[in-house]
Amino acid sequence: MKIRFFGLLLCIFSCVFAQAELVDRIVAIVNSEIVTESDLKAFSKKLTQNGMIDDLLLFGQPISSLESNKKGQLDYLINERLIESEIKRLNLSVTVERVEQEIREVAKRNKVGRNELLEAIKGQGITVSEYQDFIKNRIERQSLIENEVSSKIRVADEDVLAQYIRTNPNSNTGSFEYTLGHILLNPKKGGAEKAQERAEAALKKLKAGESFDLVAEQYSEDPNFTSGGILGTFRAGEFSKELEAAVQNLNIGEFSGIVKSKAGIHILKVLGKKVITDPAFEKERERIRAEIFEKAFQKNFKSWLDSKRDEAFVRLNTL
Repeated sequence: MKIRFFGLLLCIFSCVFAQAELVDRIVAIVNSEIVTESDLKAFSKKLTQNGMIDDLLLFGQPISSLESNKKGQLDYLINERLIESEIKRLNLSVTVERVEQEIREVAKRNKVGRNELLEAIKGQGITVSEYQDFIKNRIERQSLIENEVSSKIRVADEDVLAQYIRTNPNSNTGSFEYTLGHILLNPKKGGAEKAQERAEAALKKLKAGESFDLVAEQYSEDPNFTSGGILGTFRAGEFSKELEAAVQNLNIGEFSGIVKSKAGIHILKVLGKKVITDPAFEKERERIRAEIFEKAFQKNFKSWLDSKRDEAFVRLNTL
């Protein structure tokens, strides 16, 4: 009798399950999460009725791109389930109190009261519980993405500057202004060979640690010599290519080797060096940084999500 009763139970459950399957068919299994046909229909309805859609999973595409794209809709929901799995795995769920705090902050940013905000939400056909769920999911996802993606992106100042220069090729921003000292040896005094020897002797003393000022005073043959051998301040492109090439990789306080130019033989010292900044660039700096970050984020987030999908158990049923 027990066997027969168990068999009857199996038959009943099989029939119930068969009916349930007809009512709400499973279209995808993602780890321990499922996506049902009713989930797809509800999501499709949101798309056409301006429901709350997390644009994080749109990867920069407009919502309209999903409206008649069933495969795209299913991919969106699968990505949601993958993220939900990671949130559970990392224990990033937030409390009701945290959700309420965020709602009050949203109301404050919009310069309205909490109740006024919720009334406006209801006026759009969205229930309070739906809005609370949306806020909860958003906070959890942001926490996950901050841990896994955003915190690992670095936008260097050099990248910001390079992008500005690419779009503003006539700007001087990014080039250097140098203040230089030099020791000049004149080939007209005893010939080029003797001038070269004097330059080598001066360079040897500098390498031994002697003061540039003293060596310049002893050796320089600049007719306009001033204390310290100061040559002047120049922007990139404003002095000879030979001299510019000799100093462009030097830091403040460093001196060059022997450099030849039309004026004679030089040993140069960088007394000052600074990047030329354009006021227009300063205004654009943070906007450009945010733009570069957003592009990097979209790329890295998609790559991260693809890797999680590769690691996950995902089974699809035919739509």
